[in-house]
Amino acid sequence: MKFSFNLLQSFFEKKVENPKKVLQALTFHSFEVVGMEKRGNDFIFDIDVLPNRTDCYSHYGLAREIAAICGLKIKEKRIKIKEDKNLKIDDFVLVKVKEGCERYSARLLFNVKVKESPRWLKQILINCGIEPINNVVDIANYVMIETGQPLHAFDFEKIEGGEIFVRFAKKGEKIVTFDGKEYELDEDILVISDVKKPLAIAGIKGGRDSGISKNTKIVLLESANFDPLIIKKASQKLNLFTEAAFRFSHGLDPNLTEIALNTAVYYFNNLYGKDGIKFAKGIIDHYKKKALTRRIGLDWKKVESVLGERITKNEILKILKSLGFKINKNFIVEIPTFRKDISLQEDLIEEIGRIYGYEQIKPKIPLSLLSPPKRNDELFWEKFIKDTLVSFGLTEVYNYSFVSQDDVDYFYQKDLIEIENPASSSYKFLRPSLLPGLLKNIQKNQALFSDIKIFEIGKVFKQQKEYKEEKKMIGAILMGDKFFEAKGIVDSLLKSMGITSFYFKPLDEKKFAERSIIWNPLRSAHIIIDGKNIGTLGEVFGTIIEKRKIKDKVVYLELDFERLARLATEEKEYEPFSLYPAIVRDISVFVPHDELVENVMNLIENSGGNLIRDIELFDIYEDEKENKKSLAFHLIFQLEDRAVSPEEVDFTMKKIIENLEKNSNFEVRKQ
Repeated sequence: MKFSFNLLQSFFEKKVENPKKVLQALTFHSFEVVGMEKRGNDFIFDIDVLPNRTDCYSHYGLAREIAAICGLKIKEKRIKIKEDKNLKIDDFVLVKVKEGCERYSARLLFNVKVKESPRWLKQILINCGIEPINNVVDIANYVMIETGQPLHAFDFEKIEGGEIFVRFAKKGEKIVTFDGKEYELDEDILVISDVKKPLAIAGIKGGRDSGISKNTKIVLLESANFDPLIIKKASQKLNLFTEAAFRFSHGLDPNLTEIALNTAVYYFNNLYGKDGIKFAKGIIDHYKKKALTRRIGLDWKKVESVLGERITKNEILKILKSLGFKINKNFIVEIPTFRKDISLQEDLIEEIGRIYGYEQIKPKIPLSLLSPPKRNDELFWEKFIKDTLVSFGLTEVYNYSFVSQDDVDYFYQKDLIEIENPASSSYKFLRPSLLPGLLKNIQKNQALFSDIKIFEIGKVFKQQKEYKEEKKMIGAILMGDKFFEAKGIVDSLLKSMGITSFYFKPLDEKKFAERSIIWNPLRSAHIIIDGKNIGTLGEVFGTIIEKRKIKDKVVYLELDFERLARLATEEKEYEPFSLYPAIVRDISVFVPHDELVENVMNLIENSGGNLIRDIELFDIYEDEKENKKSLAFHLIFQLEDRAVSPEEVDFTMKKIIENLEKNSNFEVRKQ
C-alpha cells in the first residue's frame, strides 16, 4: 500500500525532516516496509499493512502510529459545516437498506461545478496509485486515502424518484460501470439501486448511468459500511478488484462513515466554497447496531511479567493514549472502534511492548519455580507394567479398537457395542477384549517366528444394561504349551507391583461353559485378590485356535489394569534373608492328567510346615497312554533363626510323602 510522505506530514504539529528515520521507526515497530522512492518533492512509502490493521489503511491511521512511535503530536482538524437550512436532505432523498450493509450514510451537495482538480491533489492521488478524474471523484478518493473510508458520488438527478435501495441483485440483472464494461449480476452480489435499475456494485464500482459528468449539478455523496464477506465474494466472482473492494473486504470501522463524509464536505467547502456550492441540512444515516468501544482491564504488573521489562505506569499511560486509547485511574482501557484487533489484555501488552520498542528490552534469563508435575499414577503403572513385561521377554503390540463380526463369532455374542457408521465391515464393533487382535498377531507372524510372546495394554468396551462400559486391560498371549510360564509371569508381575495377597482359583466348568469366551477349563484359572477376580489366565480352547489357523497351542492372560493400578504400591516389605544354609530336596509325583498343580503344591506346603521356605515346579511330563502326568518339584528347607538339620528334613520329607500317598490317585516316585 502506497503512502505519501507529504500527506502524512500534514497531520503532525511538528514537521519531520528525515523520511528514512520514519521508515526505520516503522520497521522496528512491526511494520514491513517494502520500499521508498522520491517523486518530485514527495517521498512515497510502500508499506505492507497486515490485514488485521485496517485502521492503517489510511494516511491518518499510519500517521497516528508514527506519532506514537516517534513521540509526535497529531493536529486536530476542526471541521465546521455550514448547511443550507432551506435545503433539507430528507425532502430530497429516501434510502432503504434491505441487507448487507451495517451503516449507510449520505450527504447532498447542490450547485456543484465539475472541473479539473488542483495540481497538488492530482499529484498525491497519482503518487498513491489512483488516476485523477474530476474534482468530485478526486475529493472522494482523496478522503479515502486520508481516512480509509471509501466514498462514492452519484449524480442525484439521474436517480429515479430520489430513492436509494441497498439490496442484492436479481438474477440476470446487468450493469455497465463507468469504465464502459458490462457485468451480469446474480443474487450473491450487493447493489445500490433506484426504483428501476442498479446504480452501482456496492463497495466495488459505480455505474456509468449514475456517474458524475460535466453536467452534474447535484451530488449525492455515499459513505457506507458493507459486509466484508459479501464484498469479497462479489469481487472474486466478478473478477473485479478495486481499492474500495480491498478495503471493504477486510472490514472497516462503521463509525468512519460520518467522519469521512464530513471530511469530504470540508474539502469541498475549502476548495469550491467560493463557487456557491451548498450543503443540504442533515445527513442520511441508517445505522442498525451502533459499534461501541470495548473495555479491557489492564493489570500493569502483568506488563512486566509478560514483557520482562519494568515500564512505569506513566509510560504505559502515555503509550496507550498516543494510540488513541482512553484509560482511567483503575487501569480500565477503552478500545476505540477502529482497533478491531484488540480483544485481550495480552493484545494491549503487545501494543505497549511494540511502541516501547522491543530493541529496548534487555535479554534476561527467565526466573521461575520449576516444580515437578503431579505424578499420574495411571501413566506410571502403565509404563512400569510395560517395562516389566518386556523384561520377561514379551514384545508390545498395538491393535485397532475395532473388530469385525468374524472376529467375535467365536468369542462374544453379547454385550457388543456396534458402531453406527463403521469405516468398513472389518470395524463393525468396538472390541470387547484384547484377545481377537492378539490372535491375529499370532496368525500373521507364526510363519516367521516359532516363539511368539506378545502383550498389549488398551481399552475394551462392553454394553451393560444401562450404560456403556469402557475399561483398560492388560492382555498377553504366548504361543506354545506355556501355561506355567504365563502363570509365572503373572506371579512375578503382581509381586513386582507390591501385590502379594493373591491366589489362583480353578475355573468352574459348569459356570464357565456358559461364558461366551471359551477357555480350556482344565488349563485355566482366575486370579483372585481380596476375594475379587482381577483377571483370567488359561489356554485358549482348540476350536478357536483351529478357526484362526494357528499351528500350536496358545495361552492367554488378561488383567484388569485399572484395579491393579489402584492396588499397586511402591512400598516394599523388608524380609531379612537367612544366615543359615538351605537344604534342597527333589520330589516327583504321578497325578491324574486333570489334577491342578496348585492342589499338589498346597498339600506339600501344608505337610512341610514352617521348614519349607519355597516350592519350585521344574518339570512336567505327560503320559497320554496312562492319562497321567509327572510333576517334579524342588523343595527348599530353610529357617531364619537356625540351621535345619538333615534329620529334620528327612522326617518332614517322610511326612510329605505319606500325606501325598493318602490320595489313591497320587504316586510318589521312589529312588
